[in-house]
Amino acid sequence: MGKNPDFNNYKNHKIASSLDKILLDCRTIMGNTVDLNIVEINICGADCALVTIEGMVSTSAMAELVFQPLMALVKPPDVKPKVAVYHFLTRKSLLTAERHILYDYGGVVQDLFSGFAVIFIDGVPKGISLGIQGFEKKAITEPKSEHNIMGSQEAFTEVVRTNISLVRRRLKSPSLRFEMHQIGEKSSTDVCLVYMTDKAPHEIVDRIRKKLCSIKLDTIISSGYVRSFLEDGIDKNLFSNVGSTERPDVLCTKLNEGKVCVLIDGTPFSLICPTLFVENFKTIDDYCWNSYFATFLRWIRFLAFFLATAFPGIYVAAASYHPEILNLKLMLNLSASEQATPYPLFVEVLIIMALLELMSEASIRLPTAMGSAISIVGGLIIGDAAVKSGIISGPELIIVGLTATSSFIIPSLNQQTSILRLAYIFAGGAAGFFGIAICTVLILANVCSMNEFDIPFTSPISPFSKKGSADVLGRSSFKTMEKSRTTIDDYTDK
Repeated sequence: MGKNPDFNNYKNHKIASSLDKILLDCRTIMGNTVDLNIVEINICGADCALVTIEGMVSTSAMAELVFQPLMALVKPPDVKPKVAVYHFLTRKSLLTAERHILYDYGGVVQDLFSGFAVIFIDGVPKGISLGIQGFEKKAITEPKSEHNIMGSQEAFTEVVRTNISLVRRRLKSPSLRFEMHQIGEKSSTDVCLVYMTDKAPHEIVDRIRKKLCSIKLDTIISSGYVRSFLEDGIDKNLFSNVGSTERPDVLCTKLNEGKVCVLIDGTPFSLICPTLFVENFKTIDDYCWNSYFATFLRWIRFLAFFLATAFPGIYVAAASYHPEILNLKLMLNLSASEQATPYPLFVEVLIIMALLELMSEASIRLPTAMGSAISIVGGLIIGDAAVKSGIISGPELIIVGLTATSSFIIPSLNQQTSILRLAYIFAGGAAGFFGIAICTVLILANVCSMNEFDIPFTSPISPFSKKGSADVLGRSSFKTMEKSRTTIDDYTDK
């Protein structure tokens, strides 16, 4: 391959016959990296080499499953040494559950960096890779962003193979499919397409598969790298048609509804396509409570979304342009509070909302042990000092407290609520309720135009679907769901 090989072409370069040439090519391709381990050994008279990447394989499993059987191999008298070793590795032994025969260096590099051990035999232009992965990985822990009370306490990990097992353990159906793709010119990240053949529409599966295969990025590090390619209108839409979850049980429910999911190696979050607006207000605990209580909680979440986005803007519009709609005593109290502050109400609300976003970002980025300190500093010291110094009025602390609490109820819409809150504040401060109405119309127009996977984002409310809406405004009983068996096609009555 030369001293400076073309790294874009080595993937299709065939494996040489000479063992010395094979090892030279491996060292050249990987730049003789320090974690490349090559063990040369003679087995039954055949020169062989075991190639691994340090830290990616289990040394104990390799000694037990590979070294011991090979050292105990006895060559038949009428068989060439290289043929005997090759047949033993490929046909006459059960060394590992995963075994590949490689013909080019692209497969060699891919398997080595995936935790396989590759064995080369002098005179055989092939490589035999054995799956004895042993790299360090995080144990299965509780969900951190999707807490629940009565549901499963398992969350996805960073290892895609582990995540596949978590899904398979819950859905023991032969119609469940996992398609593995290597995406990223340099990273070759494992990206797994997950769907159920008897539930997911084939058109959506094919479209997502094509979009995944068309990604030409050098590296895929997190789900955000893939998410932007699954949505054509991601830069112009306020909301996203692609959701995410870190819970295997939630992913299984979405698969059973006919959704298509994407698991990405290196990130504990799965992508869900398509995701509808109303699904942000559902939790796994809804299906653990009585239906009437789950319906009550669902309406609380709808109210929380309204308070988190529009309430500050409505407060600014009412106090600045339409005080006549307020109670007389409340209006007098607000007037007295505003007279003690140096800034207009619109500016005060922007200041307090900026402080809220600063504290929220700080609590996320700082270590967990310091998160409580941020809430104490922000709530007690900064808030109390701002009111006493007259920078902001007391009622605004109530507004921001109610707004912040409401936004925490729907964490999946945190980005949207932060931006929409500012939009409503500017609209209410500029034109009162007229501005609020214009802002609402523009948001509805943007949301109603979202139709990424031929499924309207506002389904099943608009267009209305009687069957699909049964589990939106309320929570259907399990007897009803047993009879209806809602799938993705029911959201639009197709």
